[in-house]
Amino acid sequence: MSTQIPPPMYCANHPTVETGLRCNNCEKPICPKCAVLTPTGYRCRDCVRTQQKVFDTAVWSDYPLAFVVAAILAFVGSYIASFLGFFTLFVAPIAGVIAAEAVRLVTHRRRSPRLYLIAAAGAALGSLPLLLIDLLAILIGGGRLGGLLGVVWQGLYTFMVTSSFYYRLRGIKIR
Repeated sequence: MSTQIPPPMYCANHPTVETGLRCNNCEKPICPKCAVLTPTGYRCRDCVRTQQKVFDTAVWSDYPLAFVVAAILAFVGSYIASFLGFFTLFVAPIAGVIAAEAVRLVTHRRRSPRLYLIAAAGAALGSLPLLLIDLLAILIGGGRLGGLLGVVWQGLYTFMVTSSFYYRLRGIKIR
């Protein structure tokens, strides 16, 4: 009985690297440097890139629309939070979720990692004006709605609304 040893395979991207690994989608030989671990096994970067393009469905108009909607809703929330003090800790995440759902609604649930980042930037920038006004009032003298404590609550609001907005929009579940 003679057993034949199969000829060695070489990585499609690195022809000098011997490998025994293949992309589970296109069967192309890949080395560990080229392999991307997916929930269904190892794939080459080309197959992963092609698959991700299927999930990026946002159109050009979604980006400014998401930014503006997020900024307006975050600003309205920051105005309300300026009167709530300690209760800002409870209102900010709710405001973030509401704003994220509004962005999903106006973009017709289209998605893209860049869309999520631009919308989160809109939420952050929309929540900043009252924080900056409070900071400026402290620097000049006096203060609006509680001085330094007002700055703390507005800062917490900005952080919490932006993070909860991004996580909700992105679909990340915190357990």
